[in-house]
Amino acid sequence: MPPASHAPSDAPSASDLRGAPPERVRVALREGDPLPGGRGFAGSLADPPGRDGPVLVRDVLGREPLFVERDAADPATDRAPTDPDAWAFDRTVLDDPTPIPAGSVASGAGVERVWTLPDGSPDDPEAAQAAVDAAVRAALGDAFRDAFDEAGGSESGDRTAVAFSGGVDSGVVAAGAPDAPCYVAGFAGCHDVSAAREAAAAMGRDLHVVEITHEVLLRAVREVAAATGRRNPMDVAIAVPLYLVAEAAAADGIDRLAVGQGADELFGGYSKVADPANDARVDADTVRGARTETVRTLPDQLERDVLTLRAAGVEPVAPLLDDRIVAAALALPGELLAADGERKVALRRAAAGLVPESVRTADKKAVQYGTYVSRELDRLARRADFKRRMDDHVGQYLADLLTTD
Repeated sequence: MPPASHAPSDAPSASDLRGAPPERVRVALREGDPLPGGRGFAGSLADPPGRDGPVLVRDVLGREPLFVERDAADPATDRAPTDPDAWAFDRTVLDDPTPIPAGSVASGAGVERVWTLPDGSPDDPEAAQAAVDAAVRAALGDAFRDAFDEAGGSESGDRTAVAFSGGVDSGVVAAGAPDAPCYVAGFAGCHDVSAAREAAAAMGRDLHVVEITHEVLLRAVREVAAATGRRNPMDVAIAVPLYLVAEAAAADGIDRLAVGQGADELFGGYSKVADPANDARVDADTVRGARTETVRTLPDQLERDVLTLRAAGVEPVAPLLDDRIVAAALALPGELLAADGERKVALRRAAAGLVPESVRTADKKAVQYGTYVSRELDRLARRADFKRRMDDHVGQYLADLLTTD
C-alpha cells in the first residue's frame, strides 16, 4: 500500500499514477507523444519502456503537481527520486520539496525532459476553428460524462460545482455541467461578483457568493502559503479567491470543482498577446509567439492552483486543459487568438450556442483585481506601515505576516 500522501483521488491502478492509465503513459513515452489524451498525469510508473525500474513522470503542461526531495533529485546522491519516501503529490509532506519539471521523467539517473509541446505551423483558419469547436464540445462531454442526479451529484456519488466569474471561460465550463451550482468569491462591490451574478442570471444558474473580508483574507493568505509554498503578492492574490470558493463548495458537500484554467494562456487572453511588438512584457513580436510564452507559464501556475484547490478540500476538474483542446489551440493562427481588439477569438466563437451572447463577449478582469484581493492586500500593507514608496511593499508585508505567525 503506497503512502497516503501518494494516493490519488482518481487512481487508475495500483501503480501510484494520477490522471491517466499507466499503459497510456507508457505509449506516450514509447512514441514521444506529448498529448496522449486526458487532462494530464503525474506519479510513479512501473515498467517504463526502455528503462530499468520505476520512474516518476509528469505531463508536458504540468497539470498534475509532483514533488521530490531535493537531495533525491541529484543523481550524485545515493537517494533515488523513486524511493517511496522521496516523492509526493503534496509538497507539504516532504522536508525539502522541489517540483519535477513538466514533461520530464525522473529516475536514479537524473531528470530527463522527454515531452515538449507541438510547435508546428498554424492550420488554415477554417479548419483550425472547426477543430477548436469539436475539441471543446468533446472535452466538456468527457469531463462531465456522469449523469447528474436531482441532488446535483453524479452516478459515482461525487458532487461537482463550478468556479464562476461570469466570463467566457467559466461560462463554457458551466455549460458542460448544467446542473452544477456555481461559486464566486470577492469583496463587496467587486467586478467578479457583479459579473458572475449577471452571467448566472443570464444562464439560469444557481450562484453562491463568498464574501471576502479582511479577516477571511488574512486567514486564507496563511493557508494558501502553507499549501503552496508561495508567498509573493501575485501568487497569493490569485490563489486566495480560488481557495475560498473551493472551501465554501467543500463545506456544502462538493467533491469536484470545475475551473476554466488554461483558457487565457492557450487562446490568447492576455493583453500582452494582442500587441506583442509594443509590449515589453513579452519577448516575441508576433501574436503566436507571445501566446507560446504565456503557455510556458502554465506548469508553475497550475501547480499553485491545484495545490490550492486540494488544500481547500476539492478535486479540480479543468476541461479546457484537455489534450484535444490544447492541440487544437496550439494550431490556431494568430488571427484566431487576438485580432481587432478581441482576444480569445476562437474560444469565443466555439462558445456560440453554449452560453448567452452577453457571456460569450464579456470582458474579464484578472482574478486578483476583479475580486479586489490585490487592492485590499495593498490596503492592509499600508495600514501595517508598509508604504507604497517602499520596494515591493505588499511583498514585504506578506513576508512579515507569514514570518510572525
